[in-house]
Amino acid sequence: MFVLFEHAAGYALFRVKEFEETGMLLPQVEESVTDISRFNSVVKLVGFSPFKTALKALENLNSISEGILPEDLQLFLETFLPKSGKKSKVILGVSEPKIGASITESIGITCQHVGAIPEIIRGIRQHFPKLVKGFTAQSSSTAQLGLGHSYSRAKVKFNVNRVDNMIIQSIALLDQLDKDINTFSMRIREWYSYHFPELVKIVPENYLFAKVARFVKNRKELNEEKLEALEEIVMDSGKAQAILDASRSSMGMDISPVDLLNIEMFASRVVSLADYRKELSGYLATKMQDVAPNLATLIGDQVGARLISHAGSLTNLAKYPASTVQILGAEKALFRALKTRGNTPKYGLLYHSTFIGRAGAKNKGRISRYLANKCSIASRIDCFIVFGEKLRQQVEDRLKFYETGDIPRKNIDVMKEALEEIALTSPPKKKKKNKKRKREEESDLSIANGDVNGEEKEINPPPKKKKKKNKKEKDE
Repeated sequence: MFVLFEHAAGYALFRVKEFEETGMLLPQVEESVTDISRFNSVVKLVGFSPFKTALKALENLNSISEGILPEDLQLFLETFLPKSGKKSKVILGVSEPKIGASITESIGITCQHVGAIPEIIRGIRQHFPKLVKGFTAQSSSTAQLGLGHSYSRAKVKFNVNRVDNMIIQSIALLDQLDKDINTFSMRIREWYSYHFPELVKIVPENYLFAKVARFVKNRKELNEEKLEALEEIVMDSGKAQAILDASRSSMGMDISPVDLLNIEMFASRVVSLADYRKELSGYLATKMQDVAPNLATLIGDQVGARLISHAGSLTNLAKYPASTVQILGAEKALFRALKTRGNTPKYGLLYHSTFIGRAGAKNKGRISRYLANKCSIASRIDCFIVFGEKLRQQVEDRLKFYETGDIPRKNIDVMKEALEEIALTSPPKKKKKNKKRKREEESDLSIANGDVNGEEKEINPPPKKKKKKNKKEKDE
């Protein structure tokens, strides 16, 4: 029996001399594994192949983690492992069954990963620096740390243009900003209303109220000179004149300059948050067009981003069936309905889509099921914007069908049309032209080199043989 051990520094092969498999859980046997003097009598180093570079170590680690046999490991095993015959059968112990299966397929050696193998590998891992000559514990830990960092870095690497993590964070921040802006707007309305209570009725919008409060400050200082600037903020001359008239006959209390300064600072903070919220929504729209253009075209940027965020990633959303996509976000209602044997929810996050709002009360569940179906398709084929537009048109046609009875087009026809549009936009292939050019160039080269055989093949084609066959057939 041999045992393969994969270390950050390289591959090692050990020969198992003797090991108590039946009583391996006994404390005496466990001591033989932890004690280096006893463990030396159990295993013996047959061969060690260090990695030449850190990049080579990372490539081998990636292959082993995926269950693929690297070329270096195959060469190492073929070099050090004896060939199994009828009398002596070679058994190789490995840590994972995937790599064992690939070794068995490529080399034909029987691999094991159960029984005494895990215990032996545990002992080798513990005493590895002492089992290999010229190898120290410090060099072992350095190699492991370096390879661990490079492996983690390689796993974390992603395509900058197509990343859904940024969408998940953006939609979470957008929801949080909505809550905070609403809370802060209520606070500024309540705070400034002590000084100018009539402004709430004239300017009910939160964002505009904060901008007006920051501009007006003390209502007694508001005069006709500031009317033009106030009109630019409110975008309405009538409202600006109403604010000016209300400030002259306001019932609000007088307020100190220090309090006004704090109100102004807080109002400017609310305005800046609202402006940042607009910028963030624009950033989210561009990210959705880069990552999931079909989903964004079908149901909008924010609803699509919420679906991706709830699923965890775009790949997870693509794996979900349409029935799961339909009730994403309504898990509590679903399990409550299953527990109480009531009606299950018809929609979850898809409720925020415009299609559900435009549908009638009877058709909300039907259009939700149909929209979930299209969302599932869109998330799976998120590489062409054409498909998203076609899927959106299909949902529009289905909604019209529920209202008016107009029969929508078949799915096959719509997909064929989308594929034809993609074929028109994609550049034409020039494979045949290249082959003809190659043939012409080869013939020119053969003529230039004086290749008589090449000339005969081109000038004298073989139709004569066919003519002979035709003569024979006529004689018969």
